[in-house]
Amino acid sequence: MADMIIAPGETKIGWIGTGVMGQSMCGHLIDKGFSATIYSRTKEKAKGLLEKGAAWADSPKAVAEQSDVIFAIVGFPSDVREVFLGDDGALAGSKSGNILVDMTTSEPSLAIEIAEAAKKKGVHSVDAPVSGGDVGAKEARLSIMIGGEKEVVDALQPCWEAMGKTIVHQGPAGAGQHTKMVNQTLIATMMIGVCEALLYGYKAGLDLETVMKSVSTGAAGSWSLSNLGPRIMANNFDPGFFVEHFIKDMGIALAESRKLGLSMPGLALAEQLYQSVKAKGWGKNGTHALMLTLAEMSGVEWTSR
Repeated sequence: MADMIIAPGETKIGWIGTGVMGQSMCGHLIDKGFSATIYSRTKEKAKGLLEKGAAWADSPKAVAEQSDVIFAIVGFPSDVREVFLGDDGALAGSKSGNILVDMTTSEPSLAIEIAEAAKKKGVHSVDAPVSGGDVGAKEARLSIMIGGEKEVVDALQPCWEAMGKTIVHQGPAGAGQHTKMVNQTLIATMMIGVCEALLYGYKAGLDLETVMKSVSTGAAGSWSLSNLGPRIMANNFDPGFFVEHFIKDMGIALAESRKLGLSMPGLALAEQLYQSVKAKGWGKNGTHALMLTLAEMSGVEWTSR
């Protein structure tokens, strides 16, 4: 592994999953000069990457057969298991020395399972979930939280730098996923605060744009307020990150917290509120659609001001 050089023009990249995040992330690698073979369940979603010069494969296994480093960012742990460990999965198509990189937010235990299965075949495995949403993906400034062997993680630096700005190796297999659970726990209760605060300002008759000038740069400032607050105010609930995927993440975090013997009442409350958002038909909206449920609970018809 120490002798492996990962570089544009030399390393063949595979990419599985071309949704809201994957489209941009893979696009940055292609823009840096990496050749890419891609697969997505819906080929239409890969159109932009194919136009950039990516080659199409009919399965994750076929992607791996044509690649040195295989990335994936899909929806749920069941999807991760299928695209990596299934009969037509990436591991089945990998050869000794290949690297599997899961950038999905998934279960730490599954990351360890994939790493152990890969090792038996002489394949390396890294879990590298990200934070930053669609904007971070488009602007190549994601935070990437990485678990795996240090020498493998270091060798992948040109790839990390093409997609993100904050790149931290957290420890062995599963450590990246555990760190992402910390991230999602922080966001879960933060979004309640953002939505409730804007709802309060709206009901009090304040000009929310003026309010934002006062609060977004002080002690109350946050990424969620600065990036999602304006979308809420504009009634734009398009997804940077799907509600249904966030519910999945909170479920993983709650399950892991139980294994650790932790009581997480704030996270549990957030998860229940988001279940309400999904039940009302907004599961495909962005996480800031929490505002719609909170406004409804207070009898407020939310409109931009």
